[in-house]
Amino acid sequence: MSFRHAVAFATVLVMSSAAAQQATEPKAVPAASAAKAPAGAQEAAPASATSASATAGGPVAAQAPAAPADAAHAVAAKAGDATAGQAKAAVCGACHGMDGNSTDPQYPRLAGQVESYTARQLTNFKGGTRQNPIMMGMAAPLTAQDMHDIGAYFATKQSLPGVADQALVERGAQLYHEGDTTKGVPACMACHGPDGHGNPGAVYPQLAGQHANYVQATLKAWHDGSTWGTDAHAKIMPSIAQKLDEKDIAALASFIEGLHTNEPTSAAPVAN
Repeated sequence: MSFRHAVAFATVLVMSSAAAQQATEPKAVPAASAAKAPAGAQEAAPASATSASATAGGPVAAQAPAAPADAAHAVAAKAGDATAGQAKAAVCGACHGMDGNSTDPQYPRLAGQVESYTARQLTNFKGGTRQNPIMMGMAAPLTAQDMHDIGAYFATKQSLPGVADQALVERGAQLYHEGDTTKGVPACMACHGPDGHGNPGAVYPQLAGQHANYVQATLKAWHDGSTWGTDAHAKIMPSIAQKLDEKDIAALASFIEGLHTNEPTSAAPVAN
């Protein structure tokens, strides 16, 4: 009398990185059939999906660009804690002011800045995609959570308004509110808002009240070829700054320093 031997089953588990590495239902394949299959048939197929780095108001690409370098950072961190961020931001006060309102115009004002934007720039400094010897050293020991906590703290502070040069206001206001179609320059307010308080969802920074010296130096650096990364988001401003001449940059920087709302606003921390 013969006995049946148990038939072995090989389980093929197909992983999909496009679905955040969630496994599909296991599929049992008889060993006899698997033995006849080509050697590569039992291997998981490599995923080819890429993440898009979406930017509001930006051009639509035929093929979605890869996710920005700081995507893993954004996923790892929780929404920032302003209370925890206050202690962590103490060292920042030497240059940026304890409340984020720097008195030295070479250092940007951080008060009221979008949390996710601050965290993104700290990530860029730490990763070396944005070059600045001082900030690269300051960002090196920070964790993703530290960056969001620091951003959350400064986001709760009120940015103090500056004063624009009246001789430059007209041209600066035109560029900010209307842009210049003859040069292919879009209106700044399309991304940064009519009052200059930015767009947290798209990670566009607050500009209102920023030092004209800092804005001018930054726009000039972009105009001359500097970039803060290779993803689609980082390429927006260099492409715009290259269309501005020296007078445009000076006018726009001055207007931005004097840009403010009559009523103070409360900047709530936003997670990226």
